[in-house]
Amino acid sequence: MTKHTRVPACFFCIFALAAPIFGQQTAALPPPKPGFSFPQKQNLTYSVDWRVFPAATAVVHFESAGDREKISVTADTLGAINLLFHVSDKFQSNFDRAKGCSYEFDKQTVEGRRQVNSTLRLDYGSSKSILDEKNLVNGQTKHIEQPIAGGCLTDLLSGMFYAASQPMDVGQNFVIPLVDATHTVPVTLKVEGHEQIKTPLGTFKTVRVQPTADAGVVKNRGNIWIWYTDDDRHLPVQMRARGFWGTITFQLTAMDNK
Repeated sequence: MTKHTRVPACFFCIFALAAPIFGQQTAALPPPKPGFSFPQKQNLTYSVDWRVFPAATAVVHFESAGDREKISVTADTLGAINLLFHVSDKFQSNFDRAKGCSYEFDKQTVEGRRQVNSTLRLDYGSSKSILDEKNLVNGQTKHIEQPIAGGCLTDLLSGMFYAASQPMDVGQNFVIPLVDATHTVPVTLKVEGHEQIKTPLGTFKTVRVQPTADAGVVKNRGNIWIWYTDDDRHLPVQMRARGFWGTITFQLTAMDNK
């Protein structure tokens, strides 16, 4: 049950399913396309279904602060899933609005009996990533520093929303370097096609994108798709992960500018 019910809240770390690959050359992070604007202040609410069951609610909040874009996510299980395995996770990250460079990614996870807080900081001046983690149940701590090569990197949370700043032409792929705790990997986003998607908020014309890192790893870990609106916003209105644990689907249910 743990593997099944942890997935809904952690799905906002969507690129994690495609990330654990070592020994690959890291691509350069392409800057946002000219004229693209990240939200100044906005909330996106998603319903989360696991297989055929309502599983969780997730709320994404965007907040601009000078040259930084701050993203925070809260994800909580509900209904029968909550009774079987309670999850209450919080994620925060911030990145440079003009360049896309991530600076910090924080996680506070409560998943059943597991309670862990972690902070990943990217120090571009010293070319290293710094991870500090604490297990709130047993008090164990972890401190890891790893070298990072090249310029800007994105993180597991910012990456999904930063990707919206890139051109999405069907048949054209783009690559972003993603950092996750102790390693950096290139993630390819395949722009597969146009599709009309119906969500509780309405019907949207979208472009379907599949993040991948290596065919073998993705085949073994599952498949991921993100449906972005087919307009200048590239708003993620639906996300889906399919693996041995079943299918998890996120759908946009509310959007507030506040």
